[in-house]
Amino acid sequence: MKAILQRVASASVTVDTQLISSIGKGVLVFAAVAPDDSSKEVESMAAKILKMKMWPDEAGGTWKRSVQDIHGEVLCVSQFTLLASTKKGSKPDFHGAAGGEKARELYDQFVLKVQELYEEDKVKNGVFQAMMQGMLFDIRNDGPVTLEIQTNPVKVDKSTSGHNAKSEEKSDYQLPSELLE
Repeated sequence: MKAILQRVASASVTVDTQLISSIGKGVLVFAAVAPDDSSKEVESMAAKILKMKMWPDEAGGTWKRSVQDIHGEVLCVSQFTLLASTKKGSKPDFHGAAGGEKARELYDQFVLKVQELYEEDKVKNGVFQAMMQGMLFDIRNDGPVTLEIQTNPVKVDKSTSGHNAKSEEKSDYQLPSELLE
């Protein structure tokens, strides 16, 4: 599984002008199921999302509290396009995403697992396979904080990852100190 997490002040999803779900402060989760995923990945992803430290603590220390710690809400939205491959040409390849019933079954399990591990009324859901033309997101970011997480990330061999002198050059850009803590 793969997910994109956005820390939000609020978020909602509307399909064909009908409000489906909305949350206040919390996390918006775009989730995708891969062909080899199972209940194991579903449980791992649900736990990871709920434990991810995305908010500061009362003393100002960054990256200290999870959505559970702040008593926030979670809005889950299925998003198979997260698993697209764009390695060849200019057309995305979606073979990296599970299809049909398997995707629906595991995505539904994922939402239920997040609800089970947290508080059911604080976990909302979009519409599986809703046509994107009729889907509208209203997102008020709290940050910006956007994280990508995977249950089975691709391993990169650092000895052959293409390091060269150009990639070693220093940049003038520096992250704000509060993001480095």
